[in-house]
Amino acid sequence: MSWNPTQGPDCRSENTALETLIIPRARDLGGFEVRRALPSVKRQLVGPFIFFDQVGPAEFITEGGIDIRPHPHIGLGTVTYLYQGEFEHRDSLGTHQMIYPGEVNWMVAGRGVTHSERTSKETRARQSKLFGVQTWLALPETHEDLPPDFEHHKQSALPHIEDEGVSARLILGSAYGETSPVSMLSETFYLDLQLAPGASFPLPDDHEDRGVYITQGSVDVAGDTFDQGRMMVFRPGDQLSVRAGPLGARLMLLGGATMNEDRYIWWNFVSSSKEKIESATREWNTADWTNGAFHLPPGDDQEFIPIPDELERTRPRLARV
Repeated sequence: MSWNPTQGPDCRSENTALETLIIPRARDLGGFEVRRALPSVKRQLVGPFIFFDQVGPAEFITEGGIDIRPHPHIGLGTVTYLYQGEFEHRDSLGTHQMIYPGEVNWMVAGRGVTHSERTSKETRARQSKLFGVQTWLALPETHEDLPPDFEHHKQSALPHIEDEGVSARLILGSAYGETSPVSMLSETFYLDLQLAPGASFPLPDDHEDRGVYITQGSVDVAGDTFDQGRMMVFRPGDQLSVRAGPLGARLMLLGGATMNEDRYIWWNFVSSSKEKIESATREWNTADWTNGAFHLPPGDDQEFIPIPDELERTRPRLARV
């Protein structure tokens, strides 16, 4: 679900346990709202995570839903994880996959892929909801030109951590002695954490970069309270816990090793090379779906998202890490 915000998220931090506090900007994409926490002005990546979008919560009446037309990516991996609802993924590899709550879609763009995301006809026949998170991970420079790939994993395949007042599902990477089955190309961790009122949970201390995004409820960290719709990025090495507020909390924990190279970001493209982004832009603009670098998804090849006119006048932006 790609869009180019005119303003970046607000960043501020007064708590000494935090490196950065990010307050995302919201944007309406026609019937549902997206809040983007990454990239922000002061923090463009947390580990390999370079984009972070909260999608919804939204409710659709009959015939309503999302229609994200085919669009391209290079140099990144996309992660889709839903709390509520469902939608249909198609890509230029020939993948046709429904995703439901607790499952994960992991698509490696590599040297180039095209995909679409739409509410299915079956879902449109009734009222429906949509609430979840989409993230993009920058690929290591040595893996940016890999062939594209796609994985889907059911909820039952993802490691589950259970304790008093704590329920956590490991979506990506390794943490707390568990490892997700999703194929990772860099050191990463990504968890869906639910806390009962007053319950506490420690941040992993074996990852350099660590962030927490609050999707529901509130948490206390080092004496301060943070409400939903906030991302906190913590200083490396500090041993910290988050404690849920009186209504409990649902959080996404994310991070991993910091990246060793700079990244350029422009529209749906991420790369260590500005020239690769400019080449991908030319290829998409030619719209040669037969002989060009990009192909439209089988079963969804009658339309596509053109590069917005206002973006054509800009240049890829360097994200220093």
